[in-house]
Amino acid sequence: MKIAHLILTHANPSQLERLIESLAHPDADFYIHVDLKANIEPFLPLANKHVFFIQNRIKVYWGAYSIVQATVNSFYEILASNEKYDFVNLLSGQDYPLKSVEFIHNFFEHHQGKAFMDALLIESEWEEALPRLRKYHFINYRFKGRYLIEKFLNLFALNRKMPNNLVPVGRSQWFTVSIQHIKYIVEYLQKYPKVKKFFELTWGADEIIFQTILYNSPYQQDIVNDGLRYIDWSEGKASPKVLTFEDLPALLQSEKLFARKFSLKDSSELLDALDKANIKHKEIH
Repeated sequence: MKIAHLILTHANPSQLERLIESLAHPDADFYIHVDLKANIEPFLPLANKHVFFIQNRIKVYWGAYSIVQATVNSFYEILASNEKYDFVNLLSGQDYPLKSVEFIHNFFEHHQGKAFMDALLIESEWEEALPRLRKYHFINYRFKGRYLIEKFLNLFALNRKMPNNLVPVGRSQWFTVSIQHIKYIVEYLQKYPKVKKFFELTWGADEIIFQTILYNSPYQQDIVNDGLRYIDWSEGKASPKVLTFEDLPALLQSEKLFARKFSLKDSSELLDALDKANIKHKEIH
């Protein structure tokens, strides 16, 4: 059972190195997309026979379709490797495992063919996301005056409708899915360019598009409505809380496999504690 960890990052090579080391395994490879706005040179020493850098990089902007494009470009390069991966695990550079790498591989070994992703029905379970789909958003474009045009258009235009009669689902962009799901997603976007065009005008498309494509596919029954990530939104901000040592008890009690987000500045003591816990976890299992 082999995993391709796809990591989207833009800063802190040392934190990325620590994440890679925490997930290192003979049956794991790492594909790193470094934001094109960032200097890739400090990251390159991490390359080895299990660590690869995505060549077709994208300038990523928060909330924009660009993060979807960066992810899709990375999917293409993973598929082009011709390695026989069972799962693709999408992470950010600020994620970290909560379980030992042995536990993680054993977990996915016993859940072959599944897609672990948050898939809340937007029409009924995540209604706050409806304006993302119904209104026009020009966040993916960089031309001057785009937000004025966006505001004017939304005053007079009818609500947008989902292409292909898709039922929208989503929540978190981070997920772990089987390789056949990745193949289906890239082929679907190739076949239906209007879906890409729709989501290019959607704010936070990365939290919706992949789940929606799979939910409306023959693979719907493969979806487990759980992204396996511990994320603390208690601060009520646009981004989740940066986890610190005070969060250790909650993380140790969690059944999730990964958590976010961490920073070396605020989370070093917590990461050390998680490493010790995972070593003990490895010894037990």
